[in-house]
Amino acid sequence: MSQIKAFLFDLDGVIVDTAIYHYQAWKRLATELGFDISEEFNESLKGVSRMESLDLILAHGGVTLPDEEKAKLADQKNSWYLELVSRMTAEAILPGVATFFSQVHKAGLKTALGSVSKNAPLILERIGMTDAFDVIIDGTKISKGKPDPEVFTKGAAELGVSPAECVVFEDAVAGVDAGKRGGMFVVGLGSPDVLTQADLVAPSLAELTVDEVLSKSE
Repeated sequence: MSQIKAFLFDLDGVIVDTAIYHYQAWKRLATELGFDISEEFNESLKGVSRMESLDLILAHGGVTLPDEEKAKLADQKNSWYLELVSRMTAEAILPGVATFFSQVHKAGLKTALGSVSKNAPLILERIGMTDAFDVIIDGTKISKGKPDPEVFTKGAAELGVSPAECVVFEDAVAGVDAGKRGGMFVVGLGSPDVLTQADLVAPSLAELTVDEVLSKSE
């Protein structure tokens, strides 16, 4: 019998894919600064905080700016990103998510969102999934980004369960590391070649069932 009581989900790349919106906003910013970023480069920004992403982009373009200017640019990027996100609908939910969540609720498991994004509540509202989570931990509730486990350990604490009773669902290396550091069973969504530290890897939630996850995590 599985001891698992709660499933904790990252948002981006697990429930929805907002990577394209981040990319469009960062690309626009880079263009204004006089250089370009490729989709391939954008992959390296997955799971990385906004300011850290900006630092990586500026380094990529060979641009050095004072902190005050960087803060303005980060805000500008975020407002462009929010413009794109505010047009999101339930159609943005990734395949298999709705079915998986109905299995989760049938199994009586608790749910938490563990996202470093400060925009997570807005995205959940736009896609109509706010009520799918018992607890929402976003960037406004944590002081450390992934791979620090804070976002997940805080989620477990608010759900009233121990880390050993949790399964984390993540698509980024930093997120998988965060779950492992937090002492949780981690399901990686993506490529097994990339998510090497995950306990179980599947292409997406569409290829998983709750029973399968529970049996693997025993």
